[in-house]
Amino acid sequence: MRPRTWLACSERWLFISFMFGVTTSDDYRPVAWMGRYPVDVTTMLVGLHVAVAIITAILVALGAGSVLAYLQFDSAAVWYSGQVWRLFTYAFVHAPSALLWFAIEMYMLFVFGREVERFIGQRAYIALYLLLLVAPTGVLTLWGFWQRSALAGSPALHFGIIVAFATIYPRVELFLRIMAKWIALILAGVYTFQLLAYHAWSDLAVVWTSIGTAFLFIELRGAGPELAWWSNLKARIGPKPKFHVVQNARARRVVDPDDVYTSIDPILDKISKFGIGSLTANERRQLDRERDRLLKKSE
Repeated sequence: MRPRTWLACSERWLFISFMFGVTTSDDYRPVAWMGRYPVDVTTMLVGLHVAVAIITAILVALGAGSVLAYLQFDSAAVWYSGQVWRLFTYAFVHAPSALLWFAIEMYMLFVFGREVERFIGQRAYIALYLLLLVAPTGVLTLWGFWQRSALAGSPALHFGIIVAFATIYPRVELFLRIMAKWIALILAGVYTFQLLAYHAWSDLAVVWTSIGTAFLFIELRGAGPELAWWSNLKARIGPKPKFHVVQNARARRVVDPDDVYTSIDPILDKISKFGIGSLTANERRQLDRERDRLLKKSE
């Protein structure tokens, strides 16, 4: 391959790794097909939530809405009655009075959830969704030792999916060309101050549990941007090497752009053969550095 063509392909791959529709996991494939349209896990989750919301509206219209009280999370019912199903079913209680916001929530889940699923794979995505489902109620169950708490609905759960997307694609421009990371931070801030104003401490704990769970899950899989402070902390806490390598005092040769691309050639080949999950931490950092350099160069 000619040098210019090879460089163009390398730059294109680095830019694609920061765009929508990227599949970097060997685990991703549609669960089923409806004609030409793939059906993935996110599509099935949206369909399940919508179906439950319709059933809920019908039950309320028939005067049987009291059954929903047995599906909402209640820390007292979990502790004293052993109703552990409430740890999971709370997220599928959608009040008919909030169906407009529910529709927006489902649209956000469909748009951002599919991208997260494509990037990390189906198994990891299901694990993330289950963690976002159980982690808040786990915190509220412990909270129930001091104060009875309740929870219904899935806004915090699906906000965690948006946080996961922003962690994977922090520089992607969304509404009004605002980067995803700033949109996630703005929404988190609005959510936080709204709950602080009304002293809704348990709801605030739920929101930040979802945010922390989503962010840490993506970071621990190595899919998010490198955190310099975390790397420095691990370097300080970790064992120190017994031998030190003395660097050569001679001046280092300036690395040409061609040499930079040559250095990531084996990394790109490894990704094409074994997927991005096969990269080591050092290879991921090298790839992220070259990607950031190209993004800054294009601005």
